[in-house]
Amino acid sequence: QVQLVESGGGLVQAGGSLRLSCAASGFTFSRYAMNWYRQAPEKERELVARITSAGGTTNYADSVKGRFSISRDNAKNTVFLQMNSLKPEDTAVYYCNARSWAGRDLYDYWGQGTQVTVSS
Repeated sequence: QVQLVESGGGLVQAGGSLRLSCAASGFTFSRYAMNWYRQAPEKERELVARITSAGGTTNYADSVKGRFSISRDNAKNTVFLQMNSLKPEDTAVYYCNARSWAGRDLYDYWGQGTQVTVSS
């Protein structure tokens, strides 16, 4: 049974930091690229950060570059999102996503989300 369980969300003041974690189970974690998405109320879900399966490449949305950092520990089947200098506009539900292609088949798994609220 595939599971992605996010943790670490909460309420923080602007300028503060949070570290999100996503613990994976039920699939071969090291073969999957891992992504963090977020969705604010009445907005579309957007990609925040991604990391390749071995962790060699990371990409970020322009809105979080220089403030957020994604990393992974393949030995512990966990991906992290370190969020610094948080702004009220970072308020959203943050989702962990695992994605891999096998030929034409897409394997795409999602966590339940964790709320991040940044107060001004």
